[in-house]
Amino acid sequence: MKTKERIKFRMDTLQNWMENNYHLKNPTEAYALTLSVSKFWSVLSEEDREYIQCAQDAINEGWEWNV
Repeated sequence: MKTKERIKFRMDTLQNWMENNYHLKNPTEAYALTLSVSKFWSVLSEEDREYIQCAQDAINEGWEWNV
């Protein structure tokens, strides 16, 4: 799998998990996913970077995701 495909797959998974509030029951797993995408920070779009940061805040604070 190419790097762009890996990033897209992980971002799609993160979005799905956040929209289904998976992070509330599995915060460690959800946070680990954000870190696995963050390692590509230099090639991520500004939108993806912001999404990851917001997701990390929601995971850390235990906030429900209502986007």
